[in-house]
Amino acid sequence: MRSLLLLLVLFVAACSDPKGTVEPSRSETGADTVSTGDAMKANPLRNAYFGDLHVHTMYSFDAFIFGTISSPDDAYEFARGKPMRHPGGFDMQLREPLDFYAVSDHAFYLGALRAMSDPTTQLSKHELSEGMDELSDALGRRAKFGKILDFLLSERRLEILDPAVYKSAWDDIIAAANRHNDPGKFTTFIGYEYTSSSGDFENLHRNVIFKGDRGPNLPFSRIDSGNPEDLWDWMDEQRSQGLEALAIPHNSNGSNGQMFKLLDFGGAPLTSDYADRRMRNEPLVEITQVKGTSDTHPALSPNDEWAEFEIMPYRIATTLPSAINGSYVREALMNGIELQEKKGFNPFKFGLIGSSDTHNASWSGYEDDYWSKVGLLDDEPVERGSVKLAEPDKEGNEYTSGYYQFWGAAGLAGVWAEENTRAAIYDALRRKETFGTTGTRIKVRFFAGYGLPGANDQDLLKAAYARGVPMGGDLVPERDSPDFLVWAARDAQGAPLQRVQIVKASIRAGKAVESVFDVACSDGGVVDKSTNRCPDNGSSVNLTDCGISANSGAAELKALWRDPDYDGGERAMYYVRVLENPTCRWSTWDAVRSGVAPREDLPATIQERAWSSPIWLNPEASQ
Repeated sequence: MRSLLLLLVLFVAACSDPKGTVEPSRSETGADTVSTGDAMKANPLRNAYFGDLHVHTMYSFDAFIFGTISSPDDAYEFARGKPMRHPGGFDMQLREPLDFYAVSDHAFYLGALRAMSDPTTQLSKHELSEGMDELSDALGRRAKFGKILDFLLSERRLEILDPAVYKSAWDDIIAAANRHNDPGKFTTFIGYEYTSSSGDFENLHRNVIFKGDRGPNLPFSRIDSGNPEDLWDWMDEQRSQGLEALAIPHNSNGSNGQMFKLLDFGGAPLTSDYADRRMRNEPLVEITQVKGTSDTHPALSPNDEWAEFEIMPYRIATTLPSAINGSYVREALMNGIELQEKKGFNPFKFGLIGSSDTHNASWSGYEDDYWSKVGLLDDEPVERGSVKLAEPDKEGNEYTSGYYQFWGAAGLAGVWAEENTRAAIYDALRRKETFGTTGTRIKVRFFAGYGLPGANDQDLLKAAYARGVPMGGDLVPERDSPDFLVWAARDAQGAPLQRVQIVKASIRAGKAVESVFDVACSDGGVVDKSTNRCPDNGSSVNLTDCGISANSGAAELKALWRDPDYDGGERAMYYVRVLENPTCRWSTWDAVRSGVAPREDLPATIQERAWSSPIWLNPEASQ
């Protein structure tokens, strides 16, 4: 089928720690970067850049039926700070421009639905196009989307695969990315989403991001194969022809245990070759986005008080429950080091980012200005289940039933790179010197090494790179614990920081076990060594107006920490989690603005957060 399609296209185309709590100077940590979006000289100690690598425009079949008519050009202009009109009729605008961005429309029927609404195209004559221009409300669009999705999954699905439409849309996506790339100021990436699933809505989606100014003639899609391992083989083939790319899995939380299962797509045990292919092509995973956070789950991390955060319990686009095991990133990281210990390979050695998965050609919005995800289907509080219906529905539900209420105003990808260029940012993605946030612009750095200088040393950052490894790296463990340097700075437009934590997994008696350590506390707090927790800093939220505490929290937290439970020479994995003071969740903001009480079965507040990529301690690296 792919060969036939290609021929057709070509034809058509003729703080606190054992060493003390410290507050850093900005020069020590590289925190004195210039404003986001400004040009800057290359910095060998690297700058923090924020972006979104998961954005859908009018070319995605679902985004278009949801009311999105904005183009890739519009999306890139939005990312640089210009306002964009939401399908619901209000303006969306970033409070601060992004540094990098990628339009990643579904390759699956790319551009097809938009063409079906154009009376000059052949696709507009297909029976499925009937009524496309008459969709005026969310109910009608939702019903039409259901019919279209059923058709695309039916035996007749190839009837609306028009090679000319497919090629035209893909070429425009490439051209738009290249038009808006502005080295030193704003970076764009050519990309798309590979939209696969296993079984019944078991999400196996990936975003594919290309390094340079060229893309393939056509993207590899679910139409070619629903097996992600075939995607990796295709990526290897493209790489052999000079087309470098990486894939980023997302929404593992909605995969029903399939994203990180301990079998391959065909059900066979994992092998070293599988691990090599996966890590060569998928060095990162998206830990948070609109459709929930995939860090961990209370059932997997019962001793982690912050595990129950923005849990989306269903498979994607359904209310079918999603299995927990095999669906969360922390468990996968732990299974990875356990496989490394037992079998000598690790197929889950991921770095971490966040992104939005907006289908509004923009971003997800803020907790206090939430744009949600699916255009005209969830642009109002009643539609997304945060405010009661005018009267209960036929089943007696007081709120709109579904899953939108579990979505969140997230997220962002962060990288540490020498400069704001495609090459530098892509290289940061490749080496996993990355972090993800729930939408707030927390900066976080994480190093491990032996013999790092004192925490107030003016050359600490230079020494950390010279004597240790940054997030995403491997360190050879010695008899004593390494020094772990952790630094975080708040988003100036967000809430102050409450605490910085290190999440650890290590192999004990052949099994991966986890621990969570607070390592830096706000407001002069000192970690209780018996619990490894900071004291409560007293921060609070007024649920009548969403006001937050004025005199608690920190602008900056830093620690040089040693693991009190370290076992010399052990295999382990560590990553950082940074927590802000509590603030109102978007659903509470909706209620406050509507003059009603917040929904009792949803969290009234959240703690925005960031996660660093892990650092791995690998004993065999010394051999």
